[in-house]
Amino acid sequence: MCRPLILTLAAALLAAALHAQSVTVNIVVNDQSGHPIHGLKPENFHITEDTTPQTLLHAEEHTSLAPTPPTPQPPPLTPGTYVDYTPVPPNTTLNILLIDALNTPVNPAFLRHQLQQYVNQANPNTRIAIFGLANRLILLQDFTSDPATLRNVVEHQLIPRSASLLAPTLGPSATDLAANLRQFESEMGATETEFRAQFTLDALNTLGHYLAALPGRKNLIWLSGTFPANILPDPDLANPLQIAHATDAEFRETVNLLASAQVSIYPIDARALMTQPVSDSLSKKFDQTPAAEHATMDKLATATGGHVLSNAGNLAQAVAQAIDAGANFYTLTYTPTNLTPDASFHQIHIALTTPETHLAYPRGYYAATPTTNAATPAVGAAPPDDDRAKAYASAAMSRGAPTPQDLLFKVRVLPASNDLETTAAPGNRLDPGVSPNGPFRRYNIDFAAPPAELTLTPQPDGNRSAKVEFLTYVFDADGRLLNFTGSTISFQVPPADFARLQHTALQCHLIISVPDRAEAFLRIAVRDVPSNKFGVIELPTSDVSQLPPPAYSEPPTPAAAPSPTTQPTTRPTPPQR
Repeated sequence: MCRPLILTLAAALLAAALHAQSVTVNIVVNDQSGHPIHGLKPENFHITEDTTPQTLLHAEEHTSLAPTPPTPQPPPLTPGTYVDYTPVPPNTTLNILLIDALNTPVNPAFLRHQLQQYVNQANPNTRIAIFGLANRLILLQDFTSDPATLRNVVEHQLIPRSASLLAPTLGPSATDLAANLRQFESEMGATETEFRAQFTLDALNTLGHYLAALPGRKNLIWLSGTFPANILPDPDLANPLQIAHATDAEFRETVNLLASAQVSIYPIDARALMTQPVSDSLSKKFDQTPAAEHATMDKLATATGGHVLSNAGNLAQAVAQAIDAGANFYTLTYTPTNLTPDASFHQIHIALTTPETHLAYPRGYYAATPTTNAATPAVGAAPPDDDRAKAYASAAMSRGAPTPQDLLFKVRVLPASNDLETTAAPGNRLDPGVSPNGPFRRYNIDFAAPPAELTLTPQPDGNRSAKVEFLTYVFDADGRLLNFTGSTISFQVPPADFARLQHTALQCHLIISVPDRAEAFLRIAVRDVPSNKFGVIELPTSDVSQLPPPAYSEPPTPAAAPSPTTQPTTRPTPPQR
């Protein structure tokens, strides 16, 4: 049965900072001709929540006329060392182009042609990432503001799918990106209609996890062929989410992630851009009337502070319109007078003293249910819902997916030796289709993770407990899991050691064997078990296979934490395809 979705997200996706102590709202203010209005002051804005006036704490204008701030650079790292950190300039806007092949009856050649048009006209001051949605979300190009990088990736990697390498850049390498597109194309059209809604929700959840770690406003430019109707929450219902046919927890988590990431949605009807007919077999999968879909697009955009792009002649023009529309806005912050965490819908209304203006802003949010700080949860606090935890773990560890940055960590990846081996390393779990006789190339994986970001659960005896997984998956270019290894560190922290723990690092050493054949990819992660938060890094083995082995001959001590107990991990649910 099809689960309606595109997201009960809409009106709920909203405001921005969930019901913590403050709410952040991004608002676009245009005149009647569609031009941005600059220079407004805090006193020009009047905010009400559920008809109750609110006191504005802060108002800041963001404009495309401002100089582009420099991108912060991470400290230099030695070869083979990686950090799960995406540098983003302060007070900037990030743009995400989502190519929705799951809900779109458009062939890949047309989409690639449209991408070529866009990158040939890309503004050098625009930071944009490109994602593909088939039966799951796949990263095609990480955030970049370099038109040459975009042009090279599209023309030499995404279009002809060349295997040639480009110069190294921040984010995925050219080898990784080419494999991501190969996997994206293989998954297009592989899903049935009844699964599209759930897959879309899963993809937005994954995207929310990825974007929530990055500061600033995000413009989600969603190129799709269909937006299911009747999927918006109804604030007049006792349970406004019941029409989603999804669990409240599943839906709210996605809504909260996208809201905290300050995402505004700009839907584009992909069929309006098509210059060639779509086959009957594809069209039959998307049977909604254009009127119903456009109504849903309008609701989705309005509820999140974006707007529908319906008058563009091609993708390049549509993307340029969305980027321009989302580049000039004001950020407003207030503390709600009603802080009751009752899970109810809170309607936001903003009025201006300036007449004849058009406003685009999130129209409300769902108050969070009672929770506690992740670093100090209540005694006996329940872990995340098991099904949701497994679904997120599967998405976080799928090859080619966005790499979550819930937790910061550093990892060094080096060949264990220059020799090939005929057996896999101890503790490795090979896929049954992989020959146990090799040949294999063995790699040392050395982690360092700050305990300050972990969940430390208070215990009745005054100690705090923690549990952390260190994981390494090996995939081929088609996303098939070839091998896996992992380890879990569990430890208790006495009160006297708590302050010292904040200034140390958990260390873990893993050994993974990679079949020595076609290009393989390492998906390396740290998972905080109680909160189910992930930090993930992905790299092709070609990035490290030619590096010299480490100087040490014996593995280092597996953990540096007060009184840890270390044990082999149980295998998490592998990625589902």
